[in-house]
Amino acid sequence: MWNALMWGAIAGSAVLLGALVAIYFKIPKKIIGWIMAFGTGTLIGAASFELLGDAIEDGGLFATAIGFLVGAVVYTGFDLFISSRGGAHRKRSYYNRAEEGDEQDSSGQNSSSKDKGKSKGGSGLGIFAGTVMDAIPESIMIGASLLTGQGVSAVLVVSIFVSNIPEGLSSTVGMQQSNFSRGKIWGMWIAVLIVSSLASMLGYLFLETLPNEIKAGIGAFAGGGIIAMLCSTMAPEAYEEGGPMVGLIASLGLLVALMLSI
Repeated sequence: MWNALMWGAIAGSAVLLGALVAIYFKIPKKIIGWIMAFGTGTLIGAASFELLGDAIEDGGLFATAIGFLVGAVVYTGFDLFISSRGGAHRKRSYYNRAEEGDEQDSSGQNSSSKDKGKSKGGSGLGIFAGTVMDAIPESIMIGASLLTGQGVSAVLVVSIFVSNIPEGLSSTVGMQQSNFSRGKIWGMWIAVLIVSSLASMLGYLFLETLPNEIKAGIGAFAGGGIIAMLCSTMAPEAYEEGGPMVGLIASLGLLVALMLSI
């Protein structure tokens, strides 16, 4: 149980690392995109080799397919809701500020300061809520990986850690643009770290008592959510920031995940 808590905290701590870099250094947009692309590749590998592969082996194709589709649908539904509340750009480090109310509106008039404040505050809270939503299925599966008795899944921990760095970095810049103080930003990321740790521990405790078919379905559910997240947020935004090189870098990330899974 405590190992699950520790590994969840290690994977979640990457958002703090990303936030630290964002607050004290200016990272080129292209580099952020490349890091995000590498994290995308490793997470695709982790979801495929660890979550879906194990799910098929333990529970069969039917349980895996149902869990995977439900996970993708549920994540997409929550993503639509979070995006409508200002969290659509949680993985972007540079927005079009017109989307945040800093430019003139479509009628050519400037937004009022009151409306700007609402937009900015909503965006910051949406970023935070979206990041928590991304972290939960990843962390649950870190804890679940310990149930094999062979130690934690290295490919899951590395993949999640790498993908969390650009998320913490780019989301922090987004929060700064939403006029969040450093103290509030640090408080939010510490909350994400706590959620990641607890989700990993609960994944270990909860899944330990379940039959293999249910475990398989839950693992596939997390895999579906992760793949939906990668396709809707990380992959397109990595390309937007990093350019055509992200395809090669994501492929390298997938190769690293394959090597770690052997």
